[in-house]
Amino acid sequence: MEIRPGLHRVQAPLGERFVALYLLVGDDAALLVDTGVRDSITDTLLPYLDAAGIPRDKLRWAINTHCDYDHTGGNGALKAAIPTVQILAHDLDAELVESVERLIDVRYGEFRDTDGFDDPPETTAYLRGVSDLVAVDRRLTGGEEFDLGGRSVRVLHVPGHSPGHVAVHDSANRALIIGDATLGTTVMTADGRPAFPPTYRDVEPYVQSLRAFRALDADVLLTAHYPIYEGDGVARFLDESEEYTEHLDAVLSRVLSESGTAATTLELVRSAGAELGPWAPDALDYAVFPVTGNLERLEQRGLVGSQTDAAGRRRWRWSA
Repeated sequence: MEIRPGLHRVQAPLGERFVALYLLVGDDAALLVDTGVRDSITDTLLPYLDAAGIPRDKLRWAINTHCDYDHTGGNGALKAAIPTVQILAHDLDAELVESVERLIDVRYGEFRDTDGFDDPPETTAYLRGVSDLVAVDRRLTGGEEFDLGGRSVRVLHVPGHSPGHVAVHDSANRALIIGDATLGTTVMTADGRPAFPPTYRDVEPYVQSLRAFRALDADVLLTAHYPIYEGDGVARFLDESEEYTEHLDAVLSRVLSESGTAATTLELVRSAGAELGPWAPDALDYAVFPVTGNLERLEQRGLVGSQTDAAGRRRWRWSA
C-alpha cells in the first residue's frame, strides 16, 4: 500500500511472521529497501509493481538493510526479473549478503563454539531453501544519496543489529525506513504474539543508532517486522527499545551478583528466563544475541569479567 506520496509498504508472508519491503518511487526512478526471501519477490513484489502500474524497469536500486536472509534472500529473484537493478549493501555486511554459507557460519554460527548455541538443522535448511543470493553491485558506507526524480533519499549507517546495518531517510515524507535497526522488546508474529527476543548484537552502536533516529524527528518509522509507527508512536518505540537494553543490564547484573559463580551465556539466559521476555524455551535461547552484547557492555564498564574454560566455553562472573 502507498502510505505516503511515492512511499509504498509491500508486506510479504514469512512463516508465522511477515517481512515488509519498502518501495520509494520518484518521477524518474524507484528504489527498493530489502528483498525479503525468494517468494517475497516472485509472489508479492512483482505482482504489486504490475498492479500499481509501476514499470519494472523503473526499479533502479535495491538496498539490503543488512545481511540476514529475510532481507536479502530475494536478491537473485529480483535480478532474474529485472536484470538492470543494482543490488546494494553496506561494505561491512556485503560478504554475508553474497554467500548463504558465510552467513550461516559467521552470523548464525557465531555462538556455536563459544557458547554451545546454534540454529537447529531444520532452520538452517529452511534459510538455504528460501535464499537466492547474488553478488552485490555496489557497496555502501553511509551518507549516499539517491535521486529518484522530484526527491532524493539518503542512506544512514546504523550498526548494532549487524555491523553494516543501514536505514533510508525519506525526508520529503519525514519517514525513516530502518529494517531491523531497532527492535523494541520482542519480535512479533503477524498476529502480534511474541515470537523471539530482539536480536540486537552490539549494544552501544545499537543505542547510538536509535538516538540518531530520534534526532531526525521522523513522523513515520518503518520497520521490517512491526506495524507502522506514526506520530508519538515513533518516540514510544524508540524509547522502549533503549529501555530494554537497560533492563537487560539490570537483570544480568542481579543474576550474576547473586549467583557468585561463573556462568555461560546460555546458563544466564535460562536463569533469567521470563525476566528477559515472554518466550518459549527454544525462542528464549535466541536471547544469546542481546545478552552477549549486554554482557560485553558490562565488561567494558568493569562490572563483569569473562574467561574461556577448558571446553572452550565463555564464562562470565560478577567482578564489581
